Amino acid sequence: MREMRVGPTGFHDVRETNLGVVLRAVRTHAPCSRAAVAAATGLNKTTVSSLVADLIARGLLRETGESDERRVGRPGVMLALDDLTIAAIGVEVNVDYLSVVAVDLLERDLVTRHVTFDARSAGPDASAARIATAVHEVVADPALRRRSVIGLSVAVPGLVDSPAGVVTRAPNLAWRGTPLRSLLKELMGADGPATMPILVDNDANLGAVAEYRGGHLARTGDLVYITGEVGIGAGVLMNGELLRGSAGFAGEIGHVRMVEDGPACGCGRRGCLEALAGIEAILRTALPDRFPAGDLARADLGDLVMTAVERATAEDAAAVDALHTAGAWLGRGAAMLVNLVNPAAVVLGGYFVPLAPWLLPSCRPALRELAFAPDAGGCVVETSVLGLTAAARGGAVAMVDAMESGRLPLPPPRDGGAFAADEGAS
Repeated sequence: MREMRVGPTGFHDVRETNLGVVLRAVRTHAPCSRAAVAAATGLNKTTVSSLVADLIARGLLRETGESDERRVGRPGVMLALDDLTIAAIGVEVNVDYLSVVAVDLLERDLVTRHVTFDARSAGPDASAARIATAVHEVVADPALRRRSVIGLSVAVPGLVDSPAGVVTRAPNLAWRGTPLRSLLKELMGADGPATMPILVDNDANLGAVAEYRGGHLARTGDLVYITGEVGIGAGVLMNGELLRGSAGFAGEIGHVRMVEDGPACGCGRRGCLEALAGIEAILRTALPDRFPAGDLARADLGDLVMTAVERATAEDAAAVDALHTAGAWLGRGAAMLVNLVNPAAVVLGGYFVPLAPWLLPSCRPALRELAFAPDAGGCVVETSVLGLTAAARGGAVAMVDAMESGRLPLPPPRDGGAFAADEGAS
């Protein structure tokens, strides 16, 4: 992403900031007139008219016709976001799949794809190549025809140095120090949009963004999203902003040690929450006959999760006990977050969603028991409605938000054809 400038603010910077202010005002109030935008932003009407004309030329706003509101003088021409000209793409790479989502300026899905892919066995280089191929395929999709792609965001389960675009450590993928953004820029530059800004971030962080922007608890400012993949991570929102920590590594609840000398974790230690309540841990216990050796490296996790659901539905003792136990551990882990940041909601995502009927009955009581505040400080535990697309969708909408907030350049004025974002953005 573009670095913040230090020093005197020039006219260009002020105008770029004001373009974002107007764009966000129209998102909030559309359909609305120029006068309404001026009132909402505090900018004078002449400035607003100039900024609106600029945003229309860039394909970000459109006029929708005259207002039918009674007023003195000429009726105001109403404005709305232009949902036909841009797209943003998000990709999640996880142990057993890639998820790809493209959204428009209204953050509505244009393309959604789920690709079975063994990223753990493939390694970082082959995974980067598969991500690049998936992005090229989505860019070529008819739904994105004649749209400018403003940016790509890639979600990874692990520690991510987001400003550098480097995956510092992703134990379940066996990646360490992987310069993912550089790899993708090189791969996509051969025959694709090399200038496309690329963000790399933690999957739980982007899952939390997706929940905040478009989940069933949207606009809940203090929210925790807990991933339900092979690994467990937490994206923490406070007042609608991600809590990242000094190095950007906040939220690694999966690697908090819950018991001494517990089961081995993918991080190399023992007794972590992930080793007790991660999907692999659940499946090994719930389906002992399927994996006598405990090796899930080449298994289809989605199919196994559905097998666990079928057995729990049939009241199979091993499956039910495994899920109730895992739910209790999840509740204990969530209670730590409740005691630390007092969220209004904890949202369970990923593979936890289909397993929720057996996880929640033990998760919720454990959280209430261990939370210090009465009634867990008002925190509720819910499941996501975004499925396995949450992190990818969060990445896509994060690019839209970055553009509106000035952290990503706006697309240049249209010249009658496709246009690309500034190479200096990433």
